[in-house]
Amino acid sequence: MPLKNSTTEEGPSVSPQEALDFHSAGRPGKLEISPTKPMATQRDLSLAYSPGVAVPVKAIAEDPSRAYDYTSRGNMVAVISNGTAILGLGNLGALASKPVMEGKAVLFKRFADVDAIDLEVDTENVDEFINCVRFLGPSFGGINLEDIKAPDCFIIEQRLREIMDIPVFHDDQHGTAIIAAAGLINALEITGRDMKTAKLVCNGAGSAGIACIELVKAMGFDPQNVILCDTKGVVYKGRTEGMNQWKSAHAIETDKRTLADAMDGADIVFGLSAKGAFTEAMIQSMAKNPIIFAMANPDPEITPEEVAEIRTDAIMATGRSDYPNQVNNVLGFPYIFRGALDVRATTINDAMKVAAAEALAALAREDVPDDVAAAYRGNRPKFGPNYIIPVPFDPRLISAIPAAVARAAMDSGVAGRPILDMEKYQHELSARRDPIASTLQRINERVRRQPKRVVFAEGEEEQVMRAAVSYVNQKLGTAILIGRDEVIKENARNSGIDLNRAGIEIINARLSRRNAVYADYIYERLQRQGYLLRDVQRLINNDRNHFAACMVALGDADAMVTGVTRNYSTALDDVRRVIDARPGHRVVGVSIALCRGRTVIVADTAVHDMPDASEIADIAEEAANFARRMGYEPRVAMLAYSTFGHPQGERSARVQEAVRILDKRRVDFEYDGEMAADVALNADLMKQYPFCRLSGPANVLVMPAYHSASIATKMLQELGGSTIIGPLLIGLNKSVQIVPLNAKDSVIVNMAAIAAYNAGA
Repeated sequence: MPLKNSTTEEGPSVSPQEALDFHSAGRPGKLEISPTKPMATQRDLSLAYSPGVAVPVKAIAEDPSRAYDYTSRGNMVAVISNGTAILGLGNLGALASKPVMEGKAVLFKRFADVDAIDLEVDTENVDEFINCVRFLGPSFGGINLEDIKAPDCFIIEQRLREIMDIPVFHDDQHGTAIIAAAGLINALEITGRDMKTAKLVCNGAGSAGIACIELVKAMGFDPQNVILCDTKGVVYKGRTEGMNQWKSAHAIETDKRTLADAMDGADIVFGLSAKGAFTEAMIQSMAKNPIIFAMANPDPEITPEEVAEIRTDAIMATGRSDYPNQVNNVLGFPYIFRGALDVRATTINDAMKVAAAEALAALAREDVPDDVAAAYRGNRPKFGPNYIIPVPFDPRLISAIPAAVARAAMDSGVAGRPILDMEKYQHELSARRDPIASTLQRINERVRRQPKRVVFAEGEEEQVMRAAVSYVNQKLGTAILIGRDEVIKENARNSGIDLNRAGIEIINARLSRRNAVYADYIYERLQRQGYLLRDVQRLINNDRNHFAACMVALGDADAMVTGVTRNYSTALDDVRRVIDARPGHRVVGVSIALCRGRTVIVADTAVHDMPDASEIADIAEEAANFARRMGYEPRVAMLAYSTFGHPQGERSARVQEAVRILDKRRVDFEYDGEMAADVALNADLMKQYPFCRLSGPANVLVMPAYHSASIATKMLQELGGSTIIGPLLIGLNKSVQIVPLNAKDSVIVNMAAIAAYNAGA
């Protein structure tokens, strides 16, 4: 089957090759298993397996609840499918569903720190499927069913819930229903409607549609005011064509027979059907201030632009990330399972679903914190028609939704272990968040709102071209490839890269009409540094870094990315011949290190080799400002091999002086030093120094020298399994990022997005 560009429910279109490369790069797939205990010595192995493992085995045999204490069961969910309804692709079989189920497992981990494993069951027989899953209960704390066709999914979920003592949740049904219900709560408030009297039409009688109307009824909607429609029209009492027990349960007494009839005068319409299902006449016939949730994927029943041409008083939500109010299941299932697992719930009931919806709705009504607002730069989301559902990268989700679900589980009597200190629990939840992924999401979302023109200086390289295509596919802006047209096009053809798309430009530096302007600009800067006019003309014609930097310096582009074919220092020298530091700032390199879910910013990792005290103080200020732009409140540790004077040394003295310099500057962030890295990062060790000014472990580390910063980050990456983003250049007057030599396309596009983000700073 030929692969085509597609748009997923999680974001914009991607190219087929880009998707295949992502899933096959390195270790194929998106999951691996890592031990949580040390396995370095023979004693470790003896404790982990024989003979030590016999002790927890006996303990669990005596008391099965101890499995939650001694095994991973309490944080483990099975993502199970038979592939009969894969996304919008239909029945492609169990094996073909595996990439989706792996993806679901990754989302569990990413958003709620829930470990998940995918299981693909190769049968379409309902009884066989149930008998397979029912016996897996001892292995998992919960079951997430996914991509199973209707009506089989109804039968499977119902029967498994009856026979298993752990939560069983079909996300295609309930996930969509919960997020839609959250948005509906807020839309009702904005329009001044009451659930008991509002009239709702749901078009689509599949799993999600049925779940939506079941949930809104559980929340308080009058069943007589809820009309369900399918491809045959209104589901009414007495209808026989195309009916089943689940549709019949929602049939009402009505003389309406078509979707158009049902929508006439309706307050709310839910679309869980297909593109184009809602016509102009249908939308026009709805009541004043209509609430329209067009949730078909990848294309909604009607777009916000189309509705805006028909009437101006509508509140809209869709399933797409490129419109406001996205009904995105990732807002629900990770956090619902998080709360259910943490109280050892035996099921996920209506009370827990309603609690999740109400918590989501309440979150959208709160003031947006700085680390979410950072994605919008001056356009802070505010509760209203275009913001009735929180965005997926809101860091408050992890503490708000699981806590609400856990409370509802306890109140409804399905919790096996109550949480006694809810405030402490919410703090623990916040600590689970993966900040680096949130940061990248926030950056991309911000850039999509204000797309930027980014120059890719080494445009003839295959990975650079792939990164440019990805940049455009993600709707981040325009990608400008610098290089020889014929070479770029031939390399693209040989690599199977399609550059014939809107948003990609190719510029040959030698043939550009801006050459003379760029040459004059550089000549004025370099004429007293030994450069003749012909020298700078050669730089513009032959050196793509200088040409690209001139584009950015003179406003022909917003940002620049380079470094694939040159070492970092060479590329930096090229750029600094063209672009100065921002007035009052110092050019610094910072790296973002993610170490098992903990984010630390390290500086200076690129520019200053052996900084003096004043330079160290400047680096600390720049790094703290960068941390704030990324959404973190900085706690800066000035590192050395010594801690607060012991042992003494020249480098320590410089760091001590840097602290005194910051004291005189009266900066507005936490800082202290000198201190060793373990003290800076370990709260228990820090307690030995009660005079330390930091309120907690540092999240910004200022190194005493470039070489120590570089060594530390590279060791973390190679030995510690940490993810390192950077070095990132900060402090330049224009936005430029330099990637590592031979960087992969994924690294290049991330750095391009960061460059575009900083271009809006």
